[in-house]
Amino acid sequence: MHSHNLFSNYNNGSSRVPFDCGVSFAEQLERAYTNKIEALFITNHNTIEGYNQVIDYRDNHSKYRDLKIYPAEEITIDDGGHVLAYGIREEIKSAMSLEDTLDKIKSQNGISCAAHPFAVSNGIREKASLCDMIESFNSNNIDYFSNLMAFTFAKKHSLVTVAGSDSHIASTIGRCINFIEAENKLDDILESLKSGRTKIVKSEYVTKKELFEHAHYVLSNSKESILQYALENYPYLHKTANWALNSYISNPDRKLWKLLGSFGLYLTKRVSKKVNLMGYDPKVLQKRSWRTLIGMSLIP
Repeated sequence: MHSHNLFSNYNNGSSRVPFDCGVSFAEQLERAYTNKIEALFITNHNTIEGYNQVIDYRDNHSKYRDLKIYPAEEITIDDGGHVLAYGIREEIKSAMSLEDTLDKIKSQNGISCAAHPFAVSNGIREKASLCDMIESFNSNNIDYFSNLMAFTFAKKHSLVTVAGSDSHIASTIGRCINFIEAENKLDDILESLKSGRTKIVKSEYVTKKELFEHAHYVLSNSKESILQYALENYPYLHKTANWALNSYISNPDRKLWKLLGSFGLYLTKRVSKKVNLMGYDPKVLQKRSWRTLIGMSLIP
């Protein structure tokens, strides 16, 4: 229900860090085949490009002929939140309001889903109730509190739930699997999803190692744009940034980078707890103030 490939690159809305996913078509289909997945939605960021190309690849490889592949898009709305659109045939532009985005999905007879709704950086939170479904479990939300809130909210409001692998590296494809009571045809699947004839049969978290693997891909490939941004906005830090990126890219397993990565995950978990359980400002990560984040994380 939530899987990215190379076409998410340069579509994630970030000019500083434009690379998002390094999964090739071959890797995507092989992992789906290995996990005995019968239907796969391609949910690249803000584009449906890549769907037709995957179909062509599948049709040229008889091994995958029984795997059904369906169109979808992960849309970034005006406040930075993400909405999944299943079964659409035309690309829906980003940066619209949630209401306008949902109208566009409905106009194509698609199904909307609130992606990782209580993630503190890109969830739509309580507005998830406006969507047809809610992602009550997202594999990348290893802070745990985001998924806990999503599950609790969905249960309280009797919402249709699905789990999403949110795969950005090949090994996490199939980390979450949903059973849908329908014929393996797009219209039947969409109708069953909307009616709630679906069940989460597998929901597992990504590992810290996999998160670091994804980070290495993103930073390695986004190096030039990051350094250009540093040069234009923080010229006094350009040399330091260049050294740090080169050091990290060449040796990501160095203890320093492992410690910094673990510290970042610790901060995220602490902030998520305070936002989701203690009522702190949910926009705090969008402000991207390290002083604010560290302060929130360390103060009891």
